[in-house]
Amino acid sequence: MMSQLLNTSKILITGAARGLGEDFARSAIGAGAKVVIADIEDVRGLALAKELGVNAHYLHLDVANPASVDAGVAAAADWMGGIDGLVNNAAITSSGGKFMHEITEPTWDAVMAVNVKGTWLTTVTATPFLKASKHGRVVNISSDTSLWGAPKLMAYIASKGAINAMTHSMARELGEFGITVNAVAPGLVVGDSTQYVPQARHNFYMQGRAISREQMPADVTASVLFLLSKQAGFITGQVLPVNGGFFMSN
Repeated sequence: MMSQLLNTSKILITGAARGLGEDFARSAIGAGAKVVIADIEDVRGLALAKELGVNAHYLHLDVANPASVDAGVAAAADWMGGIDGLVNNAAITSSGGKFMHEITEPTWDAVMAVNVKGTWLTTVTATPFLKASKHGRVVNISSDTSLWGAPKLMAYIASKGAINAMTHSMARELGEFGITVNAVAPGLVVGDSTQYVPQARHNFYMQGRAISREQMPADVTASVLFLLSKQAGFITGQVLPVNGGFFMSN
């Protein structure tokens, strides 16, 4: 049963104060886990942790800052008594709606610092705790835009393409320790983090999906929870598109 899927699991979720990260936190706690909500949005994060109760804890963590990652991961492990699941969800878009020649170098660097370096830093720092658990799980949040090549989103797409490649390599490096590493690549999910997306792009997705309806956060969370579970112990190095059949992998 989903309500017992993550019973006793200790999960760190970055970028969890809002958007999909918030949904992951809510669902993981509902499935029996203890969850650390890590973000830089302190007001929202603290309120969410208070709402979710004794199995939730908020901490400030800037994934692009090595010192913040070191302190945050250690604090998360201390509060939960270890870490056996990591969701690398923290990300920024910043380049949406711009042609690649319109993206500034500072914007490009900021996207790469959060989305790519942040995923690498957080995973490396959490690895000793994941090893100690004997059944560590890492789920990287990618995007199906990196699989079909959406226009006018270059920095974000490049960062998510890097996430896909890192997922394969991380899986090979960490597999000997029983740690699985997978990526979930959602399509265009309805939520506050996609309010900036033009209606034309929403329509484009709707027309191209095999399942012709809007994609909701719950469509993504079930896949993430399963990949965090002990039952997913022989699935690793995979990039799973969860987009209603808009993009279909070979």
